[in-house]
Amino acid sequence: MDLDGARIAIVMMSAVGDAVHVLPVVNALKRAAPSAHVAWVLQPLPASLVSGHPNVDEIVLVDPKDGWRGLVGAGKTLRRGRFDLLIDLQVAFKAGIVTALARAPVKLGFDRRRARDLNWLFTSRRIPPHAPQHVQEQYFEFLAALGVDPEPVEWHLGPRGDELGRQRDFVAQIGRPYVAINLATSNPDRDWLPERWAAVSDALHERWGLASVLVGGRSEREMEMERQVRDAARHPPVSALGSGFRNLVSILDAAELVLALDSAPLHISVALDRPVISLMANADPRRTGPYRRFHDLVIDAYHDPGEQAPISMRRRWGRMPRIQVADVLEKIELWDERYRR
Repeated sequence: MDLDGARIAIVMMSAVGDAVHVLPVVNALKRAAPSAHVAWVLQPLPASLVSGHPNVDEIVLVDPKDGWRGLVGAGKTLRRGRFDLLIDLQVAFKAGIVTALARAPVKLGFDRRRARDLNWLFTSRRIPPHAPQHVQEQYFEFLAALGVDPEPVEWHLGPRGDELGRQRDFVAQIGRPYVAINLATSNPDRDWLPERWAAVSDALHERWGLASVLVGGRSEREMEMERQVRDAARHPPVSALGSGFRNLVSILDAAELVLALDSAPLHISVALDRPVISLMANADPRRTGPYRRFHDLVIDAYHDPGEQAPISMRRRWGRMPRIQVADVLEKIELWDERYRR
């Protein structure tokens, strides 16, 4: 398909981590066809991360609070835009609604087996079936179907020029090198125990001379986790909860190290090439863990010792307590040997 001057719509609305994985797709499309117009259907949270990106020409907002009306409105916006190509990366019925209402001669989606919620009904062309692989590689299958080279894999996530001043001010406020700690996720089963975070924070201060900065949102659960960690720690970490995703990019970019759960800060850190220790138990780290980088810093509680199996999409519940403080400290030692600036 000739993409020069094409109007391209991307449907991937919700998860911020998935939005990070979509950015190399957007950048590859723009390298192949600089004159193409790329519009992206996004909910407000991931949109706050992507807004202002040099290769995203248009954001079509879908507010989940608007329910069906928001999905229909986004579909109608795409319909008026008369796109040449729609890429549906989200295997969900809500994405199918937007895709169905859009006007585009080519609507590219997943193969029938992977397109959950009848999503395959709404696309006109589908990528070939493929065994499970890393989510990033899965999205690159769409580029292969379009004849677009994903290399070099680039995010261009920032921080941008107007954000560097705030970054300098934040680093000066902390006053010493710091480690960013991704305190909690959208799924409690992917969270770690607060007393263990407190023990790690104390070790970072006492053994490595590093401050700890808590990052994440300001949900009730995250705020309670912050309270418990700070109460249990001898050296209470600094809280940067609720800083917003653009500020989060700057905070992670300036960190010496990131300790991340199976959540967006993990993927943002990889995009920024910041060393990240990944605490993984609910999902296969080969599929949702760090892409291409820092595999030696992954703590894998998803698999049993010695387990050999193909990459899986299956969730495994209740495994995060398997990760001990000593496991994290061991990876910090490894980071200190291999990556510390």
